[in-house]
Amino acid sequence: MTTNSFTLTDEMREQSIGVESEPVSMAIEQGHIARFAEAIGDDNPAYTVGTPETAGIIAPPTFLRAIRDIRPELPFEIPFDRLLDGGSDWEYFGHVRPGDTISAVARVEDIRERTGSIGQMLIATIKITYRNQHDAIVATQTSTSIRY
Repeated sequence: MTTNSFTLTDEMREQSIGVESEPVSMAIEQGHIARFAEAIGDDNPAYTVGTPETAGIIAPPTFLRAIRDIRPELPFEIPFDRLLDGGSDWEYFGHVRPGDTISAVARVEDIRERTGSIGQMLIATIKITYRNQHDAIVATQTSTSIRY
């Protein structure tokens, strides 16, 4: 069990909620989509050759996970060195296609402190918004991270 003397204050919460990461961008390539689909074992032709229903090649929904290092920096030090993924909820608003440039920004939606069976924990809710080159939102991911 981890023992820390960290306390999340109301001021720290106020300073953290709304903090955004720097934008991270990724050019979407047809080969990258095909390799990703192969890696996850999905042989849907929409991801390799396209279909009439999708009007060409599209990326699998989980493809956006390939964009890494999207984290807002908190304005204070966190004394915990362990991180647990508490899960994610996704909403999709459009297809990601070869030739798109997707930009992602992460925003702290909530942060709270709790004590559980593993000891003291800091629980953050982060929302990542994914936009294409036309500034259209193609997806959002709301995830929970647990530091302890």
